[in-house]
Amino acid sequence: MARAVALPVLSNESGLARYLAEIRKFPMLEPQEEYMLAQRFREHEDRDAAHRLVTSHLRLVAKIAMGYRGYGLPIAEVVSEGNVGLMQAVKRFEPEKGFRLATYAMWWIKASIQEYILRSWSLVKMGTTANQKKLFFNLRKAKSKISALDEGDLRPDQVQVIAKRLGVTEQDVIDMNRRLGGDASLNAPIRDDGDPGEWQDWLVDNSPNAEAMLAESEEFDHRHDALVSAMKVLNARERRIFEARRLAEEPMTLEDLAAEFGVSRERVRQIEVRAFEKVQAAAKAQVAAQAAATAKTAAAHAAAR
Repeated sequence: MARAVALPVLSNESGLARYLAEIRKFPMLEPQEEYMLAQRFREHEDRDAAHRLVTSHLRLVAKIAMGYRGYGLPIAEVVSEGNVGLMQAVKRFEPEKGFRLATYAMWWIKASIQEYILRSWSLVKMGTTANQKKLFFNLRKAKSKISALDEGDLRPDQVQVIAKRLGVTEQDVIDMNRRLGGDASLNAPIRDDGDPGEWQDWLVDNSPNAEAMLAESEEFDHRHDALVSAMKVLNARERRIFEARRLAEEPMTLEDLAAEFGVSRERVRQIEVRAFEKVQAAAKAQVAAQAAATAKTAAAHAAAR
């Protein structure tokens, strides 16, 4: 088995340009080449094949990591965490399912980076609900879209627009904007409405224990595998539209997809709805089948006692 050379390392912000130039030297892979390398790694644990899969996607990690530069954390650490996610993706990648590695790895890279950011920000409780986490990672982008990048509180009309766009309350937007506004005294009041609470009252240790992290990782794997399996019911056009409209971080417009396929906007919308319904039905059927299998196994164990 060939010994893979070490990956390039980004040590600090000043070395970013050199690091980006270095990772650009690694060639991109053609689909068939990627497939063969992935098979070699899965079947023979070929480290050289894994190394080539990883290095050919380091640019993807860097691109995704740059989107998280606004959280005040060292870019070198953000990139490093993204690379960890990429390695996990390569380890779990199943090329026979028909997806390119980049499509699969994107989920793992983002998950790894976001987990690192949440750990780093856990000193001051920023919220634990799905909507609050969504707000945490999307507030800056939402502010950028309405040109609200000044420091300090948002105007009421800006708060209203962002709250509606992200599906959260206006108070959530105000609170999160203040928490992301930079370093502040731990004795500063949390709110201006007379609430006596201070930031130091919110100091918590949100670091998940090993069991919780393992359970979350397994749940992520389960959901991803279920989605991949369910999407097998789609034809090529349906899958393209479903991914572009439902799974992409920046969904494509109906107009762009209509131009790509030479059909009307309404036709694209119909295909999207039909594809979603097919995936949803397939996923439900899969869950029901798994539940039945689990119940059957449990009954067999009970009968054997």
